This record gives sequence, structure tokens and C-alpha cells, in this order.
Amino acid sequence: MRVHVVSDVHGNSTDLARAGEGADALVCLGDLVLFLDYADHSRGIFPDLFGRGNADRLVELRTARRFDEARAFGAELWAGVDRRPAIEQAVRKQYAEMFPAFPTPTYATYGNVDIPQLWSEYAGPGTTVLDGQRAEIGGRVFGFVGGGLRTPMRTPYEIDDEEYAAKIEAVGEVDVLCTHIPPEVPELVYDTVARRFERGSRALLDAIRRTRPRYSLFGHVHQPLTRRMRIGATECVNVGHFARGGRPWALEW
Repeated sequence: MRVHVVSDVHGNSTDLARAGEGADALVCLGDLVLFLDYADHSRGIFPDLFGRGNADRLVELRTARRFDEARAFGAELWAGVDRRPAIEQAVRKQYAEMFPAFPTPTYATYGNVDIPQLWSEYAGPGTTVLDGQRAEIGGRVFGFVGGGLRTPMRTPYEIDDEEYAAKIEAVGEVDVLCTHIPPEVPELVYDTVARRFERGSRALLDAIRRTRPRYSLFGHVHQPLTRRMRIGATECVNVGHFARGGRPWALEW
């Protein structure tokens, strides 16, 4: 059995269409939407609406962790735009390109920049969407928990720690625990390019120690200090920034 795993696709529908080649199934850990490409500030919803120069400025403020200034700057730009319909229209355009690229079968959960309520409109019959749920793939039980925790970035699918922990609890004991965000371990949550600690989950870390899945798979941190480490009996793997690398991580048994 061979399963390919991707995360942080961020608009890369071209490589996504090839991600399932040679695999029995594809697993996607979310972040299909590209709001702003931190490597190329001309790409994404934000520069499409407000231009490259304003995107440069927003990235500068966020990278410097000047989040209050970044929010104020963004608020000035959005003042003349009906924000919700503008974003939804742009996200719908991206989803219309992304979901047809999924092979059959695909098992997917949401990232923190995704809009979950739209997924049911675009996911085809070959794509199973799971959040706080389990699926059997090739005789192994996979658990899926989507979204991220609250941050100053205020991305679309951030939830409270308690709600996230409840989803982890609902999944229970599995062979492969699939989440968008990593467990709260410094080496796994630190982004070496953004030079900041992203939010990981303590509840996820506790579940790994308690239930001892074979694998904990996640994304979210694009350039982690450590991509792979063991926590007890569990192999923890950041499956990579698919938007940049374009190659899935393979799990075989």
C-alpha cells in the first residue's frame, strides 16, 4: 500500500494534479488557498486586490511581528472594499481549480487559511473530507483534525484550544494521526525563514504520547527547524510545503 501526503498546497494545482501518481490514495492536510505568497509577493488574493507594493508592505510588517500595524494597514486597504464577498469570490475561483486536481480517492482536511463551509460545493465524489473523524485506508486507521489555533494573524479557520482538543479526543486511537498543525514541540513549530514560532497543539502532543500512533503527519510550518522526529513510539513528520516543493511525501506499508 502506498499513500501520498501533501499539505500547504496554496494554489499549486499543477503539481497537485500529479500528486497521486503511483499511489493508492492521496491525503491532503489543507491550506489549498493562496492568500499571499511570502516568497513571491505578486501571487495570491491580496496582491490581486491591492497590488504588489501593498503586499510587500504587509509582509514586511508581519515578518517584523508588528501585527497591530499590519492589521491597521490592512484595514485601510479594505475600507473601500466589501471584504467578505471579495474574498469568497477569490477563494471560489481557487477552489474551482484545486478540487478537480484531486485524484480518486483523496482524503482531505482543512488548513487554517481554508473556508470549510465552501468545501462541500467543490469536493467531488472521489474526495472524502474529514475533521475530527477517522477513515480506514488500506487496513490502517487514519484520524483527521483540520484547522489551526487562534493567532494574531486571524486566518479564516482558527478555533479555540478547547474545540481543537475535543476534535483530537474524538479521533481517539489511530495508526496515522493527520493534522494541519504540528504538535507543540519547539523544533517542529519554528519557521526558520519567517523567524517565528507558529502555533502547535499541546492537545495533539498529549494525544501522541497517550495513544502512540505509528505516525503523526502535519504541515503548516513551511520551513521548520526539524522536519522529522520521534516522540516515543510515534514518527512525527512535516510532510512539506507542497506549494514550493511540488512533491508529495510517501507512506508505504
